[in-house]
Amino acid sequence: MATPVLEDLRKTYPSAQITAMCRTPLSELLKYNPYVDEIYAFERGRGIFSRRDSQRNVVRKLHTGAFDLGVLLTNSLSSAWCLWQGNVQFRIGYRGDGRTSLLTHPVSFCEQEEHQVVIYKRLLEPLGIAISDTKPSLQLLGEEIRSAYEILGRYGIEEDQMVIGVNPGAAYGSAKCWLPERFQEVIHSLLEGYPHVVVVLFGDQATAEVVGVIAKKFPTRVINLAGQTNLRELMALCKICHVFLTNDSGPMHIADALGTPLLALFGSTNPITTGPYLQKNILRKEVECSPCYKRVCPIDFRCMKGIEVKQVYDRLVELLGVDAHV
Repeated sequence: MATPVLEDLRKTYPSAQITAMCRTPLSELLKYNPYVDEIYAFERGRGIFSRRDSQRNVVRKLHTGAFDLGVLLTNSLSSAWCLWQGNVQFRIGYRGDGRTSLLTHPVSFCEQEEHQVVIYKRLLEPLGIAISDTKPSLQLLGEEIRSAYEILGRYGIEEDQMVIGVNPGAAYGSAKCWLPERFQEVIHSLLEGYPHVVVVLFGDQATAEVVGVIAKKFPTRVINLAGQTNLRELMALCKICHVFLTNDSGPMHIADALGTPLLALFGSTNPITTGPYLQKNILRKEVECSPCYKRVCPIDFRCMKGIEVKQVYDRLVELLGVDAHV
């Protein structure tokens, strides 16, 4: 969602040396981005001493680079402190979290609800850069796409088969996740209704157990890749999916930026601010307590339980189109 800022900066300052500073492994998302000259990837570190070392490394990099301008897309105090300590001449970021005095150009949050992409873009207003129509984008090499087909080929999947990607997990807690048994029901209906379709399940190490429970019911035509791919492989696999079913998650935004048709399920979070930016194909049950932004639902999980299996299946059928029956 932050990639449009890089493009807008490059268009405004075509001769500038632009460095993107990003934590690992998320820095892999920016690989081959045409709008940056350098990616500085750093570890956040675990524990207070490790984090201090990480901050020192960031400050050292800033000193060495002698940067004129720093645009802070993060809202933390520590990130503003690093730019200040690193002697970056102009420092733009949002107010709050005790960091306003560390910024030369603090920006106030807009009072109305906006998508996170627009929230990022507003940070460029002190530079005279108006809100643009620049879209999120990610870059993949042809060889990465070929490698994705090779991964699926190990499971007997051919390139002309139709692949449905399913991402049943999400970071930040179970309140963002549709029920595992309902994912199972949808997958079962898809396999019955579309004899030539295969389903690929995605997830990280944290969600691998839940994904494994979902996959266990299907001996064939369902491939469980949870915890088995790196970020670049995940991107390439998302790209070759014909349809992607997902909760509100990082892979949702990846699939959206890559142009993969998707259906996003929302419960505890707000699709206005964190929904897919390019595609508005969202299912959400309107309930009085959503969005609550809680990690775990403290009551009856009505927001996600209100999304029925048939609703999801029917929307996926629309996305698949008639070609899936061939």
